[in-house]
Amino acid sequence: MATARLAFRALPDCGFYKLCGSGTGEGFTPKPNWGVWAILATWPDLATARERVTTAAVYRRWARHADDVYTLFLSPTSARGTWSGKTPFQAGNGSVSGPIAALTRASVRPATALKFWRRVPDISAAIGQDPNVAFKIGIGDVPLLNQVTFSVWPDAAAMAHFARRDGPHARAIAAVRHGGWFAEELYARFAIAGTQGTWGGHDPLSHFEGLAA
Repeated sequence: MATARLAFRALPDCGFYKLCGSGTGEGFTPKPNWGVWAILATWPDLATARERVTTAAVYRRWARHADDVYTLFLSPTSARGTWSGKTPFQAGNGSVSGPIAALTRASVRPATALKFWRRVPDISAAIGQDPNVAFKIGIGDVPLLNQVTFSVWPDAAAMAHFARRDGPHARAIAAVRHGGWFAEELYARFAIAGTQGTWGGHDPLSHFEGLAA
């Protein structure tokens, strides 16, 4: 992880990047999972992204140590907020007719971290029970304090239904807004331009037409 930072700084065309760990289970726990790691990086276009992920030495090095390597190529359709003081995603067309990915990143204030983590198990369970969610993972660039949730839905309507219905997720959002739990927030939505590789031996989005590389 530490040496990868140097490699990404030297990569041509790479804009914003973050190297993240994950929690146990599906990532939505404070206990680290040393076997699952995530790379988030922005590129000027899809062709460059595919080429770098396939040929760059840092990606190849990680792949040699992995049982599975799974990549989602995303095109931002909406974004608001900042990540480490930057705006990493330049949104294009806001309408998406097919599957949609949602990324939420928050920098949790230390004074409210315990309240935040008490809410997480119920939210994770609610996402896990939703039949519409196609893929989900919780990751973070700073353990316990900088958290990212990432999920893929069949369409915007399914994602909006989960976000807005009464339940642990909606109640947590209300508590966040009322208590000012987050020092920094970023919310982004993406169209899925393609996938590559496997997760747990298969592509969890293979049932969506036209996504696999």
